[in-house]
Amino acid sequence: MKFKIKKAQPKPLKKTTLNRFLKKRMLIYLIPNVFFNFIIAYASFNELGYTHFFACTQSLARLTLPMAIFLPVVLTIDIIKRVTDAAHQKAIEFEVDDQLNLKKLLTKLSILNGLVTGVLVLSSLLFAQFILSKYYKLNPTAMAILVGSLAGILSVLFTYLPIRTLKNYLNKRVILDSVEVNNG
Repeated sequence: MKFKIKKAQPKPLKKTTLNRFLKKRMLIYLIPNVFFNFIIAYASFNELGYTHFFACTQSLARLTLPMAIFLPVVLTIDIIKRVTDAAHQKAIEFEVDDQLNLKKLLTKLSILNGLVTGVLVLSSLLFAQFILSKYYKLNPTAMAILVGSLAGILSVLFTYLPIRTLKNYLNKRVILDSVEVNNG
């Protein structure tokens, strides 16, 4: 006996514009990312009373680098899938080009976004440590706010940036109400 797994159908969406759709998704990404990353960082940094950039068990790099790499990857994949699903359901004013290889685009763009963001955050941390002393103690509350702010910035940025690339494959849907033919 062979089991077939049925692919789950996406939930039907209300008709909206792409901008409204993206604003709603951005808020859905922003609020939990800022809240949870702040809480996790605050709880981690308060164990020691202070933190460093790279030294010690609860360093700033240990929390920010995985977030800076994986958050753009996850957000890029999720927003592109949601926009293409909305386009297929005709919930937004665009339709997806038939030539688009969605898996290839998702893979390439998400890995690129994760690597670029990870390198930028790593270079920022290295630069900050170079400017300050190796043993400079960081305020845990300020660093938790910084981590939460970074999560918020990444949430907003990677809601809109992947769509700029996807817009190359989106076509404005033409709606014809009625066509009059003149035979004269």
